[in-house]
Amino acid sequence: MRRNLTAHAFLIGALVCFAVFSWYPMVREFGLAFQKTESGHTRWVGLDNLTTVVNDPAFWQAWRNTALFTVLALLFGFAVPFVAALVINEFRHGQAYLRLLVYLPVMLPPVASVLLFKYLYDPGYGLLNEVLRFLHLPEQQWLQDADLSMLSVVIAATWMNMGGAALIYLAALQNIPGELYEAAELDGAGLLRKIWYVTIPQTRLILSLMLLMQVIATMQVFVEPFLLTGGAGPEGSTTTVVYLIYQYAFNFNNYGAAAALGLLLLVLLAGFSGAYARLSRADDE
Repeated sequence: MRRNLTAHAFLIGALVCFAVFSWYPMVREFGLAFQKTESGHTRWVGLDNLTTVVNDPAFWQAWRNTALFTVLALLFGFAVPFVAALVINEFRHGQAYLRLLVYLPVMLPPVASVLLFKYLYDPGYGLLNEVLRFLHLPEQQWLQDADLSMLSVVIAATWMNMGGAALIYLAALQNIPGELYEAAELDGAGLLRKIWYVTIPQTRLILSLMLLMQVIATMQVFVEPFLLTGGAGPEGSTTTVVYLIYQYAFNFNNYGAAAALGLLLLVLLAGFSGAYARLSRADDE
């Protein structure tokens, strides 16, 4: 015990931090989801908060927008970092600089990144519209158009967050034995065939784990639409589930409804994670 006293002290400190800042808020949310506070008095209301949330016209729109963001973010945010890792892995010199270049957006404060994209998307003097004018193409209202606002948010979010995933993919690629690629080349495999038959199977575990993590992260998107479009966006086109939770809690002072919606999101993500883990385990067997 004396020998391990320091280790136990560090473990207890970590457990206390988790209990205070992670576990207690989760337990508290379960209670708030079935309570309502009025005039300083808290009472149990059963499923009333859940009924209030489901009957809100913004409820289904928020879920549709969140699902759309998740799909678009996976198309861009899942493929782009993997392709970037493949390109960096082909360089024999300067990989350290390329890794820094890819990871640099992650090190920038989110507010600074958002201000950069607000400048790019500005309908008057924004760089994207300047490029369109130079090419004699019609200018776009990137954040003011309900049809383009979500795509614009996805592009910004992909650029801001792709660095970490790209480095994880790069580490996985560098662990693939070179003999496998040499054997594929002897069999006459080209670049695409080597990626399909060697790279992807050898990184399948990392790819599946990153897919699960990205689905969970994108379903909880808040920062990018909140800072770029004010949260709701034109005609509510960027209203997400987490932004709706924020509205219930801090705009409407309805913490019970916010907790109920958060609980719904938790159940959905937990169910998806469990099903995904079960399917992955069955596939491995």
